[in-house]
This record gives sequence, C-alpha cells and structure tokens, in this order.
Amino acid sequence: MDTIGLMRECFELQLTDMAHGGDALGRHEGKVVFVPYTIPGEEVVVDIVEDKGSYARAQLVEVLSPSPHRVDPPCPHFGPGKCGGCQWQHMAYQAQLEFKAAVVRDQLARLGRLPEVPVKPTIPTPPIPPCQGGREGGWHYRNHVQFAVDDDGRLGFVATDGRRVQAIEVCYLLHPLLDELFAALDLELPGLARLSLRAGVNTGDQMIIFETHDDEPPALESDLPVSCVLLLSDGTPVNLIGDNYITEVIAGRKFRISATSFFQVNTAAAQELIRVVGEYLAPAGDEVLLDAYCGVGTFALSLADKVGQVIGVEEATGAVEDARLNAAELANVEFVEGSVEAFLPRLGRPIDLAVLDPPRQGCQPEALAALIELAPRRLVYVSCDPATLARDARKLAAGGYQLVEVQPVDMFPQTYHIESAALFGRS
Repeated sequence: MDTIGLMRECFELQLTDMAHGGDALGRHEGKVVFVPYTIPGEEVVVDIVEDKGSYARAQLVEVLSPSPHRVDPPCPHFGPGKCGGCQWQHMAYQAQLEFKAAVVRDQLARLGRLPEVPVKPTIPTPPIPPCQGGREGGWHYRNHVQFAVDDDGRLGFVATDGRRVQAIEVCYLLHPLLDELFAALDLELPGLARLSLRAGVNTGDQMIIFETHDDEPPALESDLPVSCVLLLSDGTPVNLIGDNYITEVIAGRKFRISATSFFQVNTAAAQELIRVVGEYLAPAGDEVLLDAYCGVGTFALSLADKVGQVIGVEEATGAVEDARLNAAELANVEFVEGSVEAFLPRLGRPIDLAVLDPPRQGCQPEALAALIELAPRRLVYVSCDPATLARDARKLAAGGYQLVEVQPVDMFPQTYHIESAALFGRS
C-alpha cells in the first residue's frame, strides 16, 4: 500500500494566469501554485508535489471545469511522466498564440518595468502540409531535431522528470522530410549517444548526424539521398555519406548550413521573423547594419541589398565559415569571428542599425554597454526567452532607448517557448 500517497492532501484550485514556463497558476492560502497541463480559467483538483515556501508546484488530479480551449492531445507520448518536448498539446492553437503574447507582456511589465509597451498578437506558424497525425495548426514544423538514446538503444526525448529518456514512436512536430527519415531509420548502434536529423524544407536536403560514446563511426547503409555526419566529441564533423552541410532557401536567398551551425528550427516562421525585422529596421539604403550573433548570416544577408554595409559578428567558427560562403557574391558584407562582447567595444566605426539574436541567456552586460555606446538609431532585439528580453530591455531603456513595440512570432508551437522581435529607438 502507498502510505505516502494516502497522506497527501488534494484541494480545489481556480487557475487565473499563465506563467512563463508553461504552467497555469492559481493561489491557495496566499501561496502561488503552478500546475502543468492546465489552462487559465479552469477549476481543477491538484496535489502539491513541491513546496518552495513562497510558492508551490502541484500535479493535476482532475479537471472540474475545463477551459473551452482544452483539446485532446494527439500525441501518445504527451503528458505527465512522458516526453518533455511539448507542454501545450492540450490547448487549442489560437489560445497558445494568445497566451504567448500575454506572457511577453507580463515579463516586460514585471521584470523589465515596462508595463505600457505594445505587444502585438502572436504571428502563427504558417500551415505546413500534414503528414500522419496532422491537426489544426502548429504541427510538422521542425526542420531540426535531436534525439537522445535510452538504455535499450531506442530514440527518444528527455522525459518530464528531466532525467530519463522517453522512447518515442511518433513525433507530430517533425517536418515531413524529417518524419520520412525517422520512419526509415533502422538502427542497431550500441555506442550511439545522440542522433540528430536536419532538413532544408525548401530544398529537400536531408541530413543525419551521429554522436557516439567512443567517436567510432557507425556502419551505414542508405537507400535515401541523405547526408550522414559523425560529430566527434570535440565538435568536429566527419563526413560519412554526402556533405557535412545542408542548404535552405529563405527570403529569396540560398543558405549553406553546416552540421554544427545554428539555424531557426521553423523555416516558415523564420521567414515571418525576417519580414518583421526588416519592417522594424526600415533601412533607407545607405546605412551601416550590425548583425550581432549572426549565425550563418540569415538577417545580414536578407537585408544586405537594403543597406550600404553589413557587419556580422558570430562566435561559432563553423557558422562564420557558412556565412562567408553564403555572402560570397556580396561586396558590402563582412563577417567577423568572435564574441559580441569582445568585438563591439573595439568596432571603431559608427553603425546606424542593429539586429541582435542572442542565445536564450540573452546578451552579456558588456555587449549591451558597448551597443549603447555605439548608439544605433534603431535596433531590433530577437529573443527566444521573454524573461531575458525583459531584463535586457530594461538595461537598454536605462541607456537611452525606448522599447517601441514587440512582435511575438510562434517559432515553437505546442511548447511554451516564445520567439519575439522587439523594436528599440533612441529616446
């Protein structure tokens, strides 16, 4: 008999808001309680699983009054104790879009102390032709996925407990090109540590990236026109079949993307993001544009024909090599390898416009201080985390910038992750 379970107390809770991190929250006896797999507006029965003093985390026991936005999740791997890749499959897609804008607004108000900033409605991921299991919207969008391997050698994702691997048979987030690869895999690789799939959704390019515990290459046979790469433990990619890169076409330009290079995981939403960034910067044709954390040059090259000069800065060697090859025919583009915080203080020339696309942890303080000193008249901060966006927006505001508005773009449907573009102008 589970005596510990009998001692736990369940109680009813009215959920009022959506928290950054994907849990709805309510208040019980003066304490904020976070509950995953729920929706604001619902009345639920919950059980506390972690008490942190000022707040608590609970598990859902029963939904007494379901939200009109609640739907049946299509994936058999979704839910408590299962795959940790998605958090919002129980919620209609339109509601996901609305909650994401609300979370951005809340983070800017609470962490950034910018309560009056307009946050526009979230731009949805454009529809993608469905494969098996297709639903209303926000599915089959990922052009890149990394699988972990469980103790039995099966592919899967990290489970909701953050420790074990949940083996999967299907994933409805995979683009059809990746779904095709996943279905064709027949693996017996005892030394496999991780496996990634990548695709250029507008070119048809496909790639499989292997990582093994001992850096030994697997024995491969393939009937598909797919590139295969072994990624060594030191980060070096080794060609096994085909090329060590894929190509993608976006914003009318062709990009080479190496096995280790960053590229947005949602090509259709990335196209929308590029459009928003261009509209926010509104170049007149003769400006100097800084693209910080430029990756393979997505923003830099998409805007190169609209400005006088582009300077891209990127720390990852492989991505810089890709960016330079992608810009081979453009005389007004320069890519610099190095960290943004080290390069900007010694840039030594004025810039008019800037776009920043930092990693999830946001910008280093030195990078923001140098950017404020350079004083571009307009900058766009592309963020994948509203909390770090709010933190950095507050610093930019203190340095003389006004946050004009924020446009969320749904790069990660069915999850709580939020991509957004924030427009800043000199006060």
